[in-house]
Amino acid sequence: MKKIFTLVVVAVFTFVSAQTQLVFVYFKDKPNRAAFYANPLSELNQKSLDRRTKYGIALNDQDAPIEPTYIQNVRNLGFTVTDYSKWMNGVAVNATTAQIALLESQPYVQSVEKFIKHGGKPEPTGTNKFDEFNKSIGKTNFNYGQGLAQINQINLRPLHIAGFTGAGITIAVIDTGFPRVNTGSVYQRIRDNGQIKGGYNFVNKSTDIYNTTLNNHGSYCLGTIAAYVTNQYVGSAPDADFLLYASEDAAVEIPEEMIYWAEAAEEADRNGADLITTSLGYYNFDDTRYNMLYSDMNGTTSFIARTAQIAVEKGIFVLAAAGNEAQNAWHYLITPADNQKVFTVGAVTSTGASSSFSSYGPNALGVIKPDGSARGTSTVMGYNNSVTTSSGTSFATPLAAGGVACLIQAAGNKPLSEVANILRQTASLYPSNNPQLGWGILNFGQAYNNITLATGENAVKSSVKIYPNPATDIFTIDTADKIISVELFNTLGQKVQTFKAEKVNPIEKLSSGVYFVKIQTDKGEVIEKLVKK
Repeated sequence: MKKIFTLVVVAVFTFVSAQTQLVFVYFKDKPNRAAFYANPLSELNQKSLDRRTKYGIALNDQDAPIEPTYIQNVRNLGFTVTDYSKWMNGVAVNATTAQIALLESQPYVQSVEKFIKHGGKPEPTGTNKFDEFNKSIGKTNFNYGQGLAQINQINLRPLHIAGFTGAGITIAVIDTGFPRVNTGSVYQRIRDNGQIKGGYNFVNKSTDIYNTTLNNHGSYCLGTIAAYVTNQYVGSAPDADFLLYASEDAAVEIPEEMIYWAEAAEEADRNGADLITTSLGYYNFDDTRYNMLYSDMNGTTSFIARTAQIAVEKGIFVLAAAGNEAQNAWHYLITPADNQKVFTVGAVTSTGASSSFSSYGPNALGVIKPDGSARGTSTVMGYNNSVTTSSGTSFATPLAAGGVACLIQAAGNKPLSEVANILRQTASLYPSNNPQLGWGILNFGQAYNNITLATGENAVKSSVKIYPNPATDIFTIDTADKIISVELFNTLGQKVQTFKAEKVNPIEKLSSGVYFVKIQTDKGEVIEKLVKK
């Protein structure tokens, strides 16, 4: 009996020691970096280089490609290599304990990181890697239709009225896939205008991002930002450009997906992205050996959190969904939303209350998360050929991302860290915060006013006032500046009246309600809300 028991133990030990695990092999250097510095366009496009110049970000060794002979050396050891990260300078492989020791002994290898952090310690289960959602229902003069309320809730319309609709800003959407985007009518406007600038599927290593067998979560996220249906829906940044990257296999939950995400972020940088929006997040996996603890949500433990931070440091504004874990045992936000430099978005209802599912912050180090919130309960979006609604921080995030794109367009060369701080400081709860709302509901109109005042661009708000407000028959513009034009917009964002370039303006025939007055002076432009009694 004892002999049999001993044999069983030996057999089990042999199996465990031979079992492979995902690891990342870090190389010591980049011998070919000089060639990259001599010709940066060999690795980055001009828009990517221009972004670095705009924000004063110097090229560094992270930008240089991986040494190809090192990759081949790893293959020569018998490993299959399909995924790489130039930022982290290494490759991902599956290896046994003995193979890990072999890799660590190689002269070109700096270290080997194991993705198993806790050896299979049981963790609470929750939602899938991306926010669960349900499909519950069916130039600046925009009729937002069903999307009006969520645009108003984050006060985004003033930027659109001012002409900031995301034009010239490139948004990388990193998600599951984008079926119907190549055929659906809600995406026709961005197709016809050439606003889709590229895409790639890092899961199957192909350009197949539109296949209808792919999960359509990415299409919904894109539809929140970019869809356009006349008189029914307008996304939060309808004139932005888009890069579409699939990094998520919806059928499985594997740690490799965090590496796919890193590859997508690097490709976004390579192609000049200004912003990344991602509604993906991780903490538990199909193979429970890879499960993470809340203590790992510190912004630096997970591979995806570290690469997301690098993206920010390259001058890319990164937004990530907080997650839908509030009612699950996990409860908290998920990575990469835990990284301090990532702008984490929570979800609210139409009344401004926290969505019941929206994950709780802060991160494990006490950093306030989320950074801000937007509509995530019954968010309106376009998908395929119709306008629909769905719920999740998945959709609060791209809704907010479109606003950020408009704000970046308006902010000129202002550092993105300052843009992020202004968004926090103009949110509804600031200087207070809430574990689910963070600093509160985002207020893009107020952020825009703060940015333009701070940068001196269009800095006329302090010298231009309107009174009385509310008004009955007339409103007066109080300014010493020369008035060039005065225009009035309704709550749909449509221009309803053009006034003479004078200080006193009649509104007795105007219906009662809320309007926006766009005033152009010789010093710049300001938009003020006006209430007509």
